[in-house]
Amino acid sequence: MIYDGDIMKAIILCGGEGTRLRPYTYNIPKPMLRLGNKPILEFVLLNLKRFGITDFILTVGYLHERIEDYFGDGSKWGINIEYVVEDEKLNTAGSVLRARNKLTDTFFVGMGDHITAINVSEMEKFHRSKKNIATIALKLQGNPVEYGIVSVHPDDTVSSFMEKPILSNLVNAGMYIFEPEIFDYIRPKEDFAKDVFPRLLSANNKISAYTFTEYWADIGRINDYEMMNAIMSIIELSLTLNNRQTH
Repeated sequence: MIYDGDIMKAIILCGGEGTRLRPYTYNIPKPMLRLGNKPILEFVLLNLKRFGITDFILTVGYLHERIEDYFGDGSKWGINIEYVVEDEKLNTAGSVLRARNKLTDTFFVGMGDHITAINVSEMEKFHRSKKNIATIALKLQGNPVEYGIVSVHPDDTVSSFMEKPILSNLVNAGMYIFEPEIFDYIRPKEDFAKDVFPRLLSANNKISAYTFTEYWADIGRINDYEMMNAIMSIIELSLTLNNRQTH
């Protein structure tokens, strides 16, 4: 454990149907898809546990029994898990709204199908230092450009030339830290990015932007999943062989 801040609760959103990953998700919820010998959600929870977060609320819906049967109350992993079951699609903010009475202090929100190594301790320190209601985690992504980029002056002469630069973009990584006041800005069945954050800004509230460079991946499509699963299987096989050789 490498956590050195105040302990937050974490609410992890696991209710989606994962339609882009069908046929894999016909009989299993997306967070329970295996990467090697563990479900995606297990990686999510264990990364947060590294930073001392042990109290979790999982919002579940589609095939939720598969998640509850596997994780139970979380004691097997040294964590505590509660469940909020959705009987209809509530979107990201609507899902969190259902757990309002369980979140009375600063809390973390994450996705049950994103793999990341983000340092949540640093994100929390950043959030508390800014003293705003909300902090969004932004992943710095670099996209290489295939061709050189030329800038031109109004007199048609070259002002600068960059050979195949890497263009950087900040991507909403679907991880947030909130103060309980956020619930004043959430309505049922709303989304954070589309509805809540614009409402927050229109009310003259600031949203803090925490930029991180640690690994992050949204396993959103079949190719993404199959590639990552293959990599994890190879890593686990290598570790198993190494362990056998040392014993």
